[in-house]
Amino acid sequence: MGQSNLPQNEGSLKRGLKARHLTMISIGGSIGTGLFLASGASISEAGPGGALLAYCLIGIMVYFLMTSLGEMATYLPVSGSFSTYASRYVDPAFGFAMGWNYWYNWAITLAFELVASAMLMKYWFPNTPAVLWSAIFLVIILGLNLLSVKGYGESEFWFALIKVVTVIVFLVVGIAMIFGILGGDSVGFKNFTAGGAPFHNGFLGVLSIFIVAGFSFQGTELIGVAAGETENPEKNVPKAIRQIFWRILLFYVLAIFVIGLLIPYTDPELLRGDVSVSPFTLVFEKLGVAFAASVMNAVILTSVLSAGNSGTYASTRMLYTLAIEGKAPKFLTKINKNGVPTNALYVTLAVGSLACLTSFFGEGQVYTWLLNLSGLSGFIAWLGIAISHYRFRKAYVVQGKNLNDLPYRAKWFPLGPILAFLACLFIVLAQNYQAFTGNVIDWQGVLVSYIGIPVFLIVWLGYKFKNKTKVVAYNEMDLSRK
Repeated sequence: MGQSNLPQNEGSLKRGLKARHLTMISIGGSIGTGLFLASGASISEAGPGGALLAYCLIGIMVYFLMTSLGEMATYLPVSGSFSTYASRYVDPAFGFAMGWNYWYNWAITLAFELVASAMLMKYWFPNTPAVLWSAIFLVIILGLNLLSVKGYGESEFWFALIKVVTVIVFLVVGIAMIFGILGGDSVGFKNFTAGGAPFHNGFLGVLSIFIVAGFSFQGTELIGVAAGETENPEKNVPKAIRQIFWRILLFYVLAIFVIGLLIPYTDPELLRGDVSVSPFTLVFEKLGVAFAASVMNAVILTSVLSAGNSGTYASTRMLYTLAIEGKAPKFLTKINKNGVPTNALYVTLAVGSLACLTSFFGEGQVYTWLLNLSGLSGFIAWLGIAISHYRFRKAYVVQGKNLNDLPYRAKWFPLGPILAFLACLFIVLAQNYQAFTGNVIDWQGVLVSYIGIPVFLIVWLGYKFKNKTKVVAYNEMDLSRK
């Protein structure tokens, strides 16, 4: 089947994204501070072997999620993505909650990225007000998102490319240092097994990194949102999914392996988590690279802007689709001549900037709670993808359709979505297991960590009760491609 047979039911959104844009959007959404900053703390907590194991396991889970999303996104490439799939294949109320959950997640993440970018600029301009930098970056993100979708894709391609090149240079330099190719002593594999390595803190160490790794990989699902504006999605979405998993796993796993060999997990610098002691900075400084911290600060800044850019794109499209489906105010369906849903964009940026402002006033307590509320949102979206795909495939068979007619077919069904669902559920429930392990339950910690669950359930069940929606039966499911 060619592009001509695919639905163009997205109003006047335009299919302007190519395969290279799609790949980089997803890579750009997931390679960021989780790799550049948090990787050091991960190795310190679980040892190099524990960190490697955790990231590998999460990588496998993400692979199953991406193939599940890929099967649905090639069959029905819409910008509502998993919100639309959840409405069609599970329950309209579940889709409503999924859409608003994902929109809120990225709108608040935008606020976080604006605050982070202002803090990064303090590295070079310590006396400039942080609010000024946040405002400048907000305007830049607005400008990039007002371009056509192709313009957004192009900007994200170059943002992500900077990160990819940095990681590749780091890996080449790091491997050369391990074997003493660049002069100096050959480090070899001694740091990997020094002291309590490779596994430090045993199972609990791996468990804690499992959760951190899960957060690091969030953003890969952006490919589902972007599928609605991709040229020839039947060909380009599967191609991007195949590349994304291996590239991200390669970058994360190899980078952590190299850091674990070059820097002992006992090095106290790994725990500080700021730019001056990013594991990448430490390795480049060992090599004698002048201004290593400044270079990495610039890379991390582009990484933060990239995440803000992608997040704004994803949340804008999700809000637009909710409006098209009657689940958000109608004025949000307005689209400009470039195919950009402008009102949805303005509302998203307004919410993000207001949330950002709360961090600069008072004690920032409101901002902290807003962030806590969005903490589980990405995992809830992943859970929704696994549930939707399982039910989609079941209905496809029940309705007598031929599996060979699927444009892209996820391997390992039903094992893939079931394992992904269970792994996601485990992360959601275990993310703050420490709150339950003391003599007294830390109720404050429980509330901070798990507040997203009751909020999601209230939105879901509230819509369900008000509109009296039901779980869609397999034989009644809408499997049309528009």
